[in-house]
Amino acid sequence: MIKRFEELLANNTRSFFDADEFDILIDYYLTENQYHKAIKAVDFALEQYPYSIDFLIRKAQLISANKETRKALELLVQAEVIDPIHPEIFMTRGSIYSLTGLPEKAIENFKKSLEYAGDSKEIIEDAYLYLAFEYENLEQYEDGIFCLKKTIDINPKNNAALYELSFCFEVCEKNNEAVEYFNQFIDKHSYSDCAWFNLGVVYNRMGMFEKAIEAYDYVIAIKEDFAPAYFNKANSLANLNHLKEAITCYEETFKYEKPEAITYCYIGECYEKLKNFEESLVNYNRATTLDPNLADAWIGMGIVLDQQDKLTEGIHYLKKAIRIDKTNADYWYVIGDAYQKLGFAEESKEAYKKVIEIDPSLENIWLDYSNLLYEEGDKEEAVEVLALGIKNHPDNAELFYRMAALLLWSGKKQDALTYLQNALQLDYKKHKEIFKFIPELRKNRTVLDMIKSYRKR
Repeated sequence: MIKRFEELLANNTRSFFDADEFDILIDYYLTENQYHKAIKAVDFALEQYPYSIDFLIRKAQLISANKETRKALELLVQAEVIDPIHPEIFMTRGSIYSLTGLPEKAIENFKKSLEYAGDSKEIIEDAYLYLAFEYENLEQYEDGIFCLKKTIDINPKNNAALYELSFCFEVCEKNNEAVEYFNQFIDKHSYSDCAWFNLGVVYNRMGMFEKAIEAYDYVIAIKEDFAPAYFNKANSLANLNHLKEAITCYEETFKYEKPEAITYCYIGECYEKLKNFEESLVNYNRATTLDPNLADAWIGMGIVLDQQDKLTEGIHYLKKAIRIDKTNADYWYVIGDAYQKLGFAEESKEAYKKVIEIDPSLENIWLDYSNLLYEEGDKEEAVEVLALGIKNHPDNAELFYRMAALLLWSGKKQDALTYLQNALQLDYKKHKEIFKFIPELRKNRTVLDMIKSYRKR
């Protein structure tokens, strides 16, 4: 049949094909990525069947995929004249509006396709799924959840809908509802590896790592070659500090998929926590070989070399991580600490400034940066940094204790006692922080009396 059609094209002749044959030809050429021949096939089909809604819709779908959206919409108008309640017309029009970034119009048409779908489960399933995607584009996740549940009710094997539903639950922070939903779903469909997997993801997100591992074990029992289940199970094991088991589980993924850089990176992190620094470096190196832009692996190597007292060598790896991702506050924090260890105070200050600029929510940076400034003799600037830290974190008692200590050391007794009073009100139990910073204050009678007065309270 294909040979006959291609001879027809080559000789510019005509030959009769029935509608089913044209469908097969169009599908074949699309599978072979021969778009122009697929268009030829649908054009010939329309010559033979000029009032075929199916071929008008197929041509609209084909040319809209080629960004000829105006022509595609015109074809759908022709189709609607022939049959104004054909649900595929509205499904296709909704998809075109979706591609052109008009979600409200897409929703309007998908709803019409539902209205005219009759008892076609396939159209109803697709319409609810596409509606869910459009609601997500509009950040109307509650409506998205409703439509996804409808999709799954019609077809419990629609894994795309299950994964999408899990995503919507996450965005809406509905972990408990997600657990309830997936457990109820599993009661009816106990061999759904997708449902078990998503249940594991939710448990992991909630910090319920034992339950997550149990869910992933069910996934593996149902589908032994489900590599992401091994990977996620390994993450849960690592979170429980079962590091050797986690390594074994990460390595299990290599049986079912090509090794990925991130997997080697996580294995390296496990070995790092086990103080097996040689194996840690081997795996971090494997990660960077597979993906030279994986900054986490470079930072990991730098940290391991630091623990091996090779920070002069390690600093180069830390710099590589920064070059790859200049907006990661944690990386700047690590390199700031490294510079301080190496005695490069100015470089350390600059790194700490970057941390504060990128992510002022990291509470300890205010303590570390002010401490560095204090040690370098920049006492006024240290006070300014702490004041800004307190502004960002008004409930952090340690910042108030540190400020009190600094002000006392600077001779500003009244201001210092105000900060000390605030610190004691916030968290009396942390009062020893003031002595860690300046031990001499253990002999300061005023400080001791104020602490004693709050202990009685």
